[in-house]
Amino acid sequence: MAFISYAHIDDKLTRRYLTEFCECLSGEVCLHLGEEFPIFMDRKDIKWGDSWKKKIEDSIDGTTFLIPIITPGFFKSQYCRDELTRFLERESELKRDDLILPIYLIDTPLLDDEIRRNLDELARTIASRQYADWRGLRFENLDSGAVRRALSELAAHICNAMDSIPPSSKDYEPKVETPAPVYHETRPYTDASEKESERRKQGSKMPTVVVDQRDRGDFTTISQAIKEADPGSRILVHSGVYDEGLILDKPLVIVGDGNLGDVTVRAEGKDAISFKAASGRVSNLVLQQTGGGEFSGVDIGQGVLELEGCDISGSFHVGVAIHGKAFAKLRGNKIHDGKASGIYVYENGQGLIEDNDISGNALANIAIMEAGNPIVRRNKIHDGKASGIYVYENGQGIIEENDISGNAFSGIDINKAGNPTVRRNKIHDGKSAGINVYENGQGLIEENDIFGNAFSGIEIKEASNPTVRRNKIHDGKASGIYVYENGQGLIEENDIFGNAFSGIDISKAGNPTVRRNKIHDGKSAGINVYENGQGLIEDNDIFVNALTGIEIREASNPTVRGNRINKNVYKAVYVHDKGAGIIEDNDLRDNKDAWYISDDSKDLVKRSGNQE
Repeated sequence: MAFISYAHIDDKLTRRYLTEFCECLSGEVCLHLGEEFPIFMDRKDIKWGDSWKKKIEDSIDGTTFLIPIITPGFFKSQYCRDELTRFLERESELKRDDLILPIYLIDTPLLDDEIRRNLDELARTIASRQYADWRGLRFENLDSGAVRRALSELAAHICNAMDSIPPSSKDYEPKVETPAPVYHETRPYTDASEKESERRKQGSKMPTVVVDQRDRGDFTTISQAIKEADPGSRILVHSGVYDEGLILDKPLVIVGDGNLGDVTVRAEGKDAISFKAASGRVSNLVLQQTGGGEFSGVDIGQGVLELEGCDISGSFHVGVAIHGKAFAKLRGNKIHDGKASGIYVYENGQGLIEDNDISGNALANIAIMEAGNPIVRRNKIHDGKASGIYVYENGQGIIEENDISGNAFSGIDINKAGNPTVRRNKIHDGKSAGINVYENGQGLIEENDIFGNAFSGIEIKEASNPTVRRNKIHDGKASGIYVYENGQGLIEENDIFGNAFSGIDISKAGNPTVRRNKIHDGKSAGINVYENGQGLIEDNDIFVNALTGIEIREASNPTVRGNRINKNVYKAVYVHDKGAGIIEDNDLRDNKDAWYISDDSKDLVKRSGNQE
């Protein structure tokens, strides 16, 4: 177990950041150990130093690690100083120098100024220790990839230090009452035997077993280690190519030793990993599936699996399959060059997919269907041979803050009642549309940056009805938004500019509501309604387009109301070829001309209240 030593004011002023940090670190060490790792800290405004001091006075072996949070306030707190002094005495008695793990949270002049530091013995001691530098990371979300990797490194350091602590100091259970441990969202493993559960209650650590092909560990194959290991164990795999498919059917942590690429699991005619446990973690492995067939790099059919820092490639049918109400956490992986989809979430599968690099797969880089509902966040999804992300057949999900580029089909395809939330992504330089919503697709598409795609920034057709709100849609090689073939949708508060075709094209019974958008600086018309297009176009700013502000033709019949259509190079409104519509209460000033209405359209257009 460990204690966090900190100045109370720091947790208050950072809005309980230290409390959340403690929870995350506790959970990360739990994943590395396969057992509970309580970290104690005061969360009730009691002088934690007094409690800890009493604990130390009762037994110098009452805790294993001290984690001081280094800030200017730490050195000004007498409680923090006392805690550090007591624990330095404990280290000295154990003849150790690695049980104090400082976290450098905020620049501290006492440490950085050599003269001041030399006058303070505790500052000199902290400065001489290896510390985790959190000064930049504290501005990141605790669930970000960078912070998760830093937590993993700190957890690994704790585990390594624990391996060399004598049992008398690790396993001592103080007789005094202690605060309750705090936990990360990933709960400790709970399906071990009663015997092992009792051992955990007594404070003992589950063993780490070693796999080494050269017979320098406990086992020579990973499969044998999985079979023999106790639930909750950690399996450390030494370098080599392991030609086996793994069935992970108990809670375990499997970690590749060394750098990514040193440990390869290569399976032929089977899944590289088939996960069938309640919980587990796999990291730092190269996973390859060869020989074809409908097999996966990783198949997750139940439970909670964390897959982190792995490279997944080969002739797999799916790189990672998530289904059957499983919840996967995929972080920092490379999933690439597969024969089908990179990640496939289906049959109620869920998960957190973040900070991965997903590329070059033959089908969608990520496919979501059949009530699959993952969070897809901060990934690079690029250069696929089909869609970047494909959401269909009632697929859902939150897709946010990804960089989606260079895919052969749309950056995101949504159809057949797919209904995701797509927000704050960069969707660019694709070889088709940025987002394509068709065949009754739905969804909320908001605050994305969509640019440079070969087709429209967003296409909506075939009774699809998304909400498209507050996006930047610009510099595309076709229309900004194209609504056609009975497409609908609410298109509002977007900034649409610089596209090669119209800012918005509406045709073939397309019938959207277009409201409060800025549509400007296009290389054609602002809005073009043609071939029986419909729609309500109101309260938009349409300006500085190379042709007309709004063009209506070929039996189209929109309602155009309350818009400001100014400074366009040609007409404000251009109606011809039997175009029709209601055009009312618009500001049509400061264009070359306010109107052009052809003879065959004059009786079909109703005008009122416009400023010319």
